[in-house]
Amino acid sequence: MITWIIIALVIVIGTTFFLYYNRFVRLSHQIDNSLAQIDVQLKKRSDLIPNLLSAVKGYMKHERAAIKEVTDARKALVGATGVEAKMKAGNQLQSALKSIFAIAEGYPDLKANTNFLQLQQELSAIEDKVAYARQYYNDGIMSYNVMTTVVPGMWFAKMYGFNKREYLKIAEAERAVPKVEF
Repeated sequence: MITWIIIALVIVIGTTFFLYYNRFVRLSHQIDNSLAQIDVQLKKRSDLIPNLLSAVKGYMKHERAAIKEVTDARKALVGATGVEAKMKAGNQLQSALKSIFAIAEGYPDLKANTNFLQLQQELSAIEDKVAYARQYYNDGIMSYNVMTTVVPGMWFAKMYGFNKREYLKIAEAERAVPKVEF
């Protein structure tokens, strides 16, 4: 009888070790996948930029600085490695695109151009997907970090070498409330 109890206890303990290890691995893969989804959306956005610039160039002959800013920001995004560098380059590109769209307001023919409008809508949709992917990534980080800090998960995390991960954060400059004047 005692032998059966010991065997059952060993099975329960062994199963617990496997379950926690698998849960950490599953959460890690979810985080990696969500980061890859962010990369996919950022790549889609950077692939649309040349089309947008070609639609804009014909109208904005005197706005070379803004076009160059977008081109440079796109190059930085394509060449970025690492999460922080990609997020920083993505934010710079987003800022540069906002300036292009703001300048476009002064060109009624451009605002009416079907290609420009379609590209603008596609970029807007991609921005929404990037925001969602970032949120999904941070949600995965939260689940993972909770597992590494609550009992008994924290014991298993230490045992298996799983450490807390960092959230994607926005820059301080982006947190500032925009000033609106009429």
